[in-house]
Amino acid sequence: MLNRDQLIELYRNHRDENVLSVYVDGDGKDPAQRRAWALELEQGLTRERARVESESPEALDAFDQAKALVAERLGRFGAFLPAKGWAGFAVPGGLVYAEELPVPMPHLVRWERGLRAAPYVRALKQDRMVVAVLVDSRKARVFTYRKGELEERADLLADAEIGDYRESSMSKRASTHTGTHGETGTDAAQRQLERSAAELQSRLVEVVQELAGKDGFVVLGGIAEREAAVAGQLEHMSDRLVVVSSMHLAMTEAEVREAVEEAASELSRAQQADLLGTVMDLARSGGKGALGLVATEDALRGGRVDTLLLTRGLRERHPDLADHFVGTAFEQGAAVEELSHDSAARLDDEAEGVGARLRYTG
Repeated sequence: MLNRDQLIELYRNHRDENVLSVYVDGDGKDPAQRRAWALELEQGLTRERARVESESPEALDAFDQAKALVAERLGRFGAFLPAKGWAGFAVPGGLVYAEELPVPMPHLVRWERGLRAAPYVRALKQDRMVVAVLVDSRKARVFTYRKGELEERADLLADAEIGDYRESSMSKRASTHTGTHGETGTDAAQRQLERSAAELQSRLVEVVQELAGKDGFVVLGGIAEREAAVAGQLEHMSDRLVVVSSMHLAMTEAEVREAVEEAASELSRAQQADLLGTVMDLARSGGKGALGLVATEDALRGGRVDTLLLTRGLRERHPDLADHFVGTAFEQGAAVEELSHDSAARLDDEAEGVGARLRYTG
């Protein structure tokens, strides 16, 4: 899967040549409809070929070469697409990109100058690292979730596991002395447990910070006391951290995946709401914000956009304009965020589905 920088590079490298962009929605819920993507693709390629033949007949041979490359790659899947979505970009000389995606894509076939990047933006969210931690006083499990893949990172805490002190040391009779005046074996064992728990927590915090980096999400579960302790040491990441009290150490990987996906969506929605609120406040106060088609296009034309916000609704109402906005943002190194849920509805209702945080005012 492409990350943001790779998508921008791909866009820039092919902006001056004709490209066949193909997106496929393979997220069929009904098994009887799982073959529907192939029919949609066939119909889309047929319609686009007819358009090319009508508008640019001299380009028909090049289109057919690119079309054959896409058809050959997708033909390998047979009846079932093994992912929720697929995207591919082809030129007559070869496929420049083709890959299954972990999120549904809109059905789209387009032959035009430059590749169509706007639909791919929604997949970029899958590139964000999510770190999940399940912790109690004696043990921790660490998972990473990225690009639709969940992995338990059992190796990361191998040197910080707390031994079985409760059974080995605390089972001693309370009257057994350790050599420290007035301290029982039970007291010593308890101190060792607390020390080991602190060491585990310290190592755990280091691991989480390293894995999450500057923008990764963190999901915490386990027992309340340890959740709170770890969260306290990660307070500087509070805007991208969530505690899920229902998560526990005995969860299966399937259960962890479901909980992590839901928690990551919750964090993403909260960040989008904050970003949109900031942009709206800035725009309405005459600051570094733009709302609506005219103001956003003006900001893009002036190279002033830091982060472009758009919605699926804008892509569906004005697909060519949405792609122009995204491409222009990529050209100037701006970030692009496709909003969802309540934030998307608000941007659609109040600003025609598009806005931007700016580098500077016009």
